[in-house]
Amino acid sequence: QLQLVESGGGLVQPGGSLRLSCAASGFTLDYYTIGWFRQAPGKGREGVLCISSTGGTTNYLDSVKGRFTISRDNAKNTVYLQMNSLKPEDTGVYYCAARGPTMEALCVSRKYDYWGQGTQVTVSS
Repeated sequence: QLQLVESGGGLVQPGGSLRLSCAASGFTLDYYTIGWFRQAPGKGREGVLCISSTGGTTNYLDSVKGRFTISRDNAKNTVYLQMNSLKPEDTGVYYCAARGPTMEALCVSRKYDYWGQGTQVTVSS
C-alpha cells in the first residue's frame, strides 16, 4: 500500500521556523516528483514547492522563495520542507504529494496521484 505521512506541523511565532517531514511507505520516493501543497481556511489548495524526480527542476510559490527549501533523505525515504521566516499568511494545512517520475515539477495538484493526510501549520503571535 502506497502511503505518505506528514509530520512536523505546529504553532510557531512569526519569524520562526518549522521543518515538515513526509515519509513514504510502499514505494521509493526518490523515483517520484514531489510536491508540497497547502490549504488555508476558506481557500483552495495551492502548490508551495515542487521538485522533479531528477532533482533538476524546482518550482516555488513566489511568496515562499528564499524562505522555504525542499530536501530528500533517500535512506529514510523521506522528503522535508524547511520553512524559515514564517508569516501568518503561511498558516494552513500542508500536504505532501507524489507523482511518477518527471523532468518537470509542475505544482498543479491534479497531476499528483498520492497524498498524505496533511499537517497543520499555524503562524501566530
